[in-house]
Amino acid sequence: MTDVRSGQGEIHHRRVLAERIAKVAGARAKGFLSKPERLKAELKSSTQDLVSIADRVTESYLRRMIKKNFPDDGIVGEEAGSTLGNSGYTWVIDPIDGTMAFLVGQPNWSVSIAVTRSCEPVIGVIYAPVMRELYVAEAACGATLNERKLIMRSDWTVQSTNIGYGGTERADPVEVGAFVTQLYKEGGVLFRIGSGALMLAYVAANRLGGYYDPTLFCWDCLAGVALIREAGGLAEFAGDLSSPGPIWAGNHTVFADLKRLSIVREE
Repeated sequence: MTDVRSGQGEIHHRRVLAERIAKVAGARAKGFLSKPERLKAELKSSTQDLVSIADRVTESYLRRMIKKNFPDDGIVGEEAGSTLGNSGYTWVIDPIDGTMAFLVGQPNWSVSIAVTRSCEPVIGVIYAPVMRELYVAEAACGATLNERKLIMRSDWTVQSTNIGYGGTERADPVEVGAFVTQLYKEGGVLFRIGSGALMLAYVAANRLGGYYDPTLFCWDCLAGVALIREAGGLAEFAGDLSSPGPIWAGNHTVFADLKRLSIVREE
């Protein structure tokens, strides 16, 4: 486990920068919406996986500010790949999580910034510009939404409230169907928006009871992992900084149930 206390000052300074640049990046991205013709969306891996000039410009800003303030840190980003560092800290950034939502004018997109130390997320910042909501987590210091402390409810079950789900066109249809079937058999209800980062933030804020995604990337989820853990919940990401993987999140009960329900059973 990472000894957070040994580097608490270093972590705090990075958290302050992460908050500041997330808000600026969000404002810059939002500015593109006033002239949608500038966005020029392009396909990446599929018709549901898009990138726009707003993504690229916003990520470029984030990278520039990180390198200016912490030149020895590594950076992993959705659009421009990875750069190595030698400080032990790595920034994991998604300039616009929920590009489809962003492009069609929905408010549910976000800027997601995590910082890892020894491969563990020690900072999580998720900013939803349209809703003016800033989620912040710092290891051993708790999690907040617009400076209000977040504490996850321990009494919720999969039947108590909606469960966030993030499976995209990359997900196996059989696995998706099996999970949804099992969830509804147990009285659960599915919730989905275009931003995995934002749905994880909603778990930390008790807006969702839990979250499961069969195939997520680190830049979509590590900030949310930090938020949920600091709010008192459980979050496990089975991928790493270079490969996607499943993620389960919730309080202790919901977390265990989502892991159980996500196992594909042979009929």
